[in-house]
Amino acid sequence: MKERKLSVFERYLTIWVLLCIVASIAIGKLIPSVATTLNDFSVYQVSIPIAVCLFFMMYPIMVKIDFSQVLKSVKTPKPVILTLFINWGIKPFSMFAISYLFLGYLFRDLLPGTEILSNGEEVELWRSYIAGTILLGIAPCTAMVLLWGNLAKGNDGLTLVMVAINSLMMLLLYGPLGGLLLNVNSMPVPWQTMVLSVSVYVALPLIAGYFSRKLIIKHMGIEWFSEKFLRWLTPVSITALLVTLILLFSFKGEVIVSNPLTILWIAIPLLIQTLFIFSLGYFVFSRRLKLSYQDAAPVSLIGASNHFEVAIATAVILFGLSSGAALATVVGVLIEVPLMLMLVSFCKRTRYLFDYESVSKNK
Repeated sequence: MKERKLSVFERYLTIWVLLCIVASIAIGKLIPSVATTLNDFSVYQVSIPIAVCLFFMMYPIMVKIDFSQVLKSVKTPKPVILTLFINWGIKPFSMFAISYLFLGYLFRDLLPGTEILSNGEEVELWRSYIAGTILLGIAPCTAMVLLWGNLAKGNDGLTLVMVAINSLMMLLLYGPLGGLLLNVNSMPVPWQTMVLSVSVYVALPLIAGYFSRKLIIKHMGIEWFSEKFLRWLTPVSITALLVTLILLFSFKGEVIVSNPLTILWIAIPLLIQTLFIFSLGYFVFSRRLKLSYQDAAPVSLIGASNHFEVAIATAVILFGLSSGAALATVVGVLIEVPLMLMLVSFCKRTRYLFDYESVSKNK
């Protein structure tokens, strides 16, 4: 894989999200009927305009996945197994524990109020925010992580393998893990909606991406696919994300204006979780298993980053555009890019830690 640089969309994603917040608050104030009308145009509680946006947000990610790389993982099972353990054995539960500590205990009095979910049930806002963090914690990144691993000069082959494997694992584990942790958080779990969410926002783009990738490469070649098609598709994904965020924040404008620190309170546990999982993968497990830097960097970065697109889509379909859960998943977008760039830079400056012979001589 050639060394990539951040596109304008990717580099300034946090700024675009902040501009979306401002624009959507203005829309919510001036023409509040826009988002409501679009959201009401739905089938089985699934907003059709939002579903279209979310599909185009997910498809460009899935079409990049090369599932043929999965077979090559047999040759280097250690980093693959470690990545799976971090993503599915530790991360969902540490996210729940950290977010519950902060949002359900330390910051609970700062997050007052209740909300009515799309199914008509009333819940406390702090529980809804925790639900959003749960949906982030059970969604390992399969999009931007390709870029993070490349920028850190890690093993691109391992990153591609884990993108493919984690995409398949989400089909199997996202629903059960989400249901389990949401139940522990006393949030209602509409199982039919959860299954529909995984089917529509993971399985459908995954299948469409797999077959369209094969057809395009067969008829146009891998070079055209990589240099032309993917370059055109990346802005489509981010544009669909930003449109979704504008609709989402047009519902949450009053909450943000009346209590602007809400985003900060949600961001703190997400920040701590990211740094905790990265440190666990980078300093503890990777060094204990004596992984090379090229493997340790992607293992740690994959664990630290979240698939916020899936989390947003699931929060919207489960609890509604106006839910606190949806807002919490968007906070993940706000902090993802600057935080991951910082971790990429940290990896490159500390790669000497994985030169085990030099480290042992210095001791």
